[in-house]
This record gives sequence, structure tokens and C-alpha cells, in this order.
Amino acid sequence: MTVQQRTSPSFVVAGESLVDIVVPAHGSGRHNAVGGSCLNVAVGLARLDVPTTLVTRLGEDELGRLILDHVQDSRVALAPGSVVPGVATSTATAYLDENHAATYDFELDWDLAGLELPAATLGLHVGSLGTTLEPGRAAVTDLVRRAAEADEFVSYDPNVRPFFLDDRESAWRDVVELGGLARLVKLSDEDLRLLSPDGSEEEVCRKLLTGRTELVVLTRGGHGATAFSEGSTVHVPAPRTDVVDTVGAGDSFMAAMLALLCDWDVVTGGEGALAALDETRVELLVRGAVTAAAVTCSRRGADPPTRRELPATWPAG
Repeated sequence: MTVQQRTSPSFVVAGESLVDIVVPAHGSGRHNAVGGSCLNVAVGLARLDVPTTLVTRLGEDELGRLILDHVQDSRVALAPGSVVPGVATSTATAYLDENHAATYDFELDWDLAGLELPAATLGLHVGSLGTTLEPGRAAVTDLVRRAAEADEFVSYDPNVRPFFLDDRESAWRDVVELGGLARLVKLSDEDLRLLSPDGSEEEVCRKLLTGRTELVVLTRGGHGATAFSEGSTVHVPAPRTDVVDTVGAGDSFMAAMLALLCDWDVVTGGEGALAALDETRVELLVRGAVTAAAVTCSRRGADPPTRRELPATWPAG
């Protein structure tokens, strides 16, 4: 396999890559699609014209080639060591219900050697299985700690998979700990119900405004999204969309937020740059993200939009 690498400054995404085996509710139309939350975020970022490097793990097999072609078609560079000879590329079987929502079964191998951020890093995004499954989780967590110590911008999306949720209390402690190292934390209402079902949405989100965290954004599917910062709450409704499926919608939302923060020089602005955004700018940020997510929902699979596929008024939508 020929792997593209990047020497210019880029946004780094560290996490899992896999192939989704998508099974529709009616049983026919089963197909393979490249997936993995962190891979989807990397592809979404690159399609929004942000130079992006993906730190991941895939095999030198047919499914690995499918992943490699997909990311390189979107101009995502792979970090050295991401293709591992002798291992099988991971898979997830996604079962779609009558409302097009997905549940998953996984066959996943997640391990990473010691990681180093490139010298010219715009920011770091982590989340989902990349921050959940050992032994790779330890390497990703260490990378986040070193990025935080270097005052790099870090974003985090727990994107909880119930299949791997063995101990809710332990998982919640891990999310709070890792979230406290990130400037931006995004989670869904489904994540929240799984991790902390007894608190109100606002109470739980405000608990995550600790450590380095300056903004917490909660997505609510068709009900839009809400951003929480110190002393401020901003809600944005979701645009009306003919939903094909919701696969990858949250990842497109995440990528769109990061792309806008890159546009606005927030990711390179240091401590306080995100917190300094006023409510009007936060609303634009969330509106841009729900707009991108809606495009993904309007087509099959995790297929985030390019800038040219978004409204001319983006991020206002």
C-alpha cells in the first residue's frame, strides 16, 4: 500500500478506522462502507478544506485498501505506522432500524505504538473507540495529555458504543477525566443517557466544563444541538431534512465545528480563545455544524459534505 503523509501543518485525528457492514431494517441492500468515528471526523475535516492527518490502525488486506482509498480520495494523510502488516482490518456491523438509526456489533483490534504529535499541529481530535479500547486507549490518552501540556487545542467526543460499555460509572469517570484535558467536548443525548442517566442534560454538560474545557456541545438528533459555556446556553434547532440514515451525522457535526474554529483561528488562539466567542458566534458555530450533519443524514452512510455542497451562506445555513 502507498500511504500519503503530510509535512505541512495539519489537524491531527487519532482513533479507529473500520469498515461498516450496513444491514437495512428490511434486510436487503446490505453493503460495506468505510467508517469509524475518528476516521469520519478526519474525512469531514479534509472535505471542509482543513489539512488533516489521521493516526489509526488498519491491515494490509482488502478492507484496509478500501479504507486507504477512501481517506486518500478525501485528501486525508495517514500518519506513519497506521498500516500494520499481518493484522486484519476492523469491522462493525451496523443494523438500521425503521427510523434509520444504527446499532452496532464489532470485530475490532485497537492497538497503537507510542505516538508523537507533528511539530506543526493545528489541533488534536480524539474520541469514541479510540479512547475506550485498550491497549490503544492508553496511547491516545497519553497523546492527549502531552498535547494539553503543550497548550495545543484538543477536542473530544466520547461517542459511546453500548456494545463496549461494561461499567457505566467507570466510563463516566474516564469521560470526565479525558474531557477535562480538552477545550471542546461534544456528546450526544444518547451518550448522556448511557453515561449519567440520573442528572439533567444541563447539569451533566456543565459538570464537563472543568479543567481546560471551554465549551460543551450536546447534540439531540432531529431536535438540534445546545452549546454550554460559562454563564451561557445557546440552542440551535436542526434543519428540516429528508433522512436516509443517521450514520456519521455526529462526526460530520464535529468536523464542521472544528473546521469553523480553524477558519476563525480559534484552534491556534491559545487558552481562552474558544471561551471568548460571544453567543452570536457560538450560535453560528452550532448552526454550521447542524447544517453539515443534515447533509450527511440526507444520503446513505458516513458521507460528510464538502464546502461546495453546503449552502452559500454556510455557516449561517
